[in-house]
Amino acid sequence: MTGTRRLVIVGGGPTGLSAARGYRDAGGGGDVTLLTPERDLPYQRPPLSKEYLRGHAGEEELPLESPGWYAEHGIAVRLGTEATALDPGARVVTAGGVPVPFDVCVLATGAQPAPLPVPGGDDPRVLHLRSLASARTLRERAGAAHRAIVIGAGFIGCEAAASLAMRGVAVTLVAQEDVPHAPRLGDPAGRRIQAWLEEHGVSLVLGAAVEAIEDGARVRAGGRELEADLVLVAGGVRPCAGLAEAAGVRCADGRVVVDEHMHSSHPGILAAGDVARAFNAAAGRHLAVEHWGEALAMGEVAGRTAAGDRGAAWAQAPGFWSTIGERTLKYAAWGDGFDTARLEEDGNGFTVWYGRGGACVGVLAHERDEDYERGRELVERGAPMP
Repeated sequence: MTGTRRLVIVGGGPTGLSAARGYRDAGGGGDVTLLTPERDLPYQRPPLSKEYLRGHAGEEELPLESPGWYAEHGIAVRLGTEATALDPGARVVTAGGVPVPFDVCVLATGAQPAPLPVPGGDDPRVLHLRSLASARTLRERAGAAHRAIVIGAGFIGCEAAASLAMRGVAVTLVAQEDVPHAPRLGDPAGRRIQAWLEEHGVSLVLGAAVEAIEDGARVRAGGRELEADLVLVAGGVRPCAGLAEAAGVRCADGRVVVDEHMHSSHPGILAAGDVARAFNAAAGRHLAVEHWGEALAMGEVAGRTAAGDRGAAWAQAPGFWSTIGERTLKYAAWGDGFDTARLEEDGNGFTVWYGRGGACVGVLAHERDEDYERGRELVERGAPMP
């Protein structure tokens, strides 16, 4: 019966937990096993570059659910257990050297930090921030550091740079862009983010490609040599689609291709979150997103689909919140391009409206929540630019 199918979830991040919740909420009564190579139960990731790094939040505040919740909902969590093989035909995942049979499998393997392709980029002394384990190391190192170099001006890079500066660390942020976030958010928004970083005392080395990292502490970029007590690379992520690719599941651009219900090319195999290139029913096309909210939303759809809910579908505009220092940005957009970016501002905040072909395809708001809410609705309806 559909409602009693065995569900195996590969991945212990927000997508995996959301899939387990969605399965139970939709009446799924089968055994649920969650496999994760991490040593920690699913936890909140957004605070890792903000409150946790600053020392304003402890680890006890990070778990998404208490240990008892998993027992109460009949979810077996296997920590420290990495899936190494997937056989769609036999419907078996091999994890920790043990075969784990399933009727439905949700791939929620997420993504990992992309290594910097320069000499010294793979030095183990160079830090990345993706997991709680890596966040522990960064926070510990930050406690003893006087100077830090952050490479990359994406949201993790900007958040971490501001957080380190708030701890009293002298921070230099190095990025290839001339303006932080300009490729994704446009120049007007990027210049405001740049000003926020500078207000926190972050030194910016922009338009500079990293040439090498030496001894895990010296960075050569743009003809300059910079030295620090710690180097953090925040240069993007790489989806963990190797399990699916090796099993012959259809992938594109390094992600598992799925429909709006999170079905992959193989019956019984679903994928969701960062590892998925999912069809968005409202957008009418496949999208690749790496947002916390979408990890939860797609995970829930996958779980409900696994339980037999045929109406579960991903149809919302992707979005996220980012807090840089003490300022929060709220963003909702299809995220695959715009030809117009119009800034509106007043003394309390600003809004950037994004358009393509006359349609509203995104909104970015600071201290203007009404524009954020209205913008998400406009994006999902394909309405004209306001």
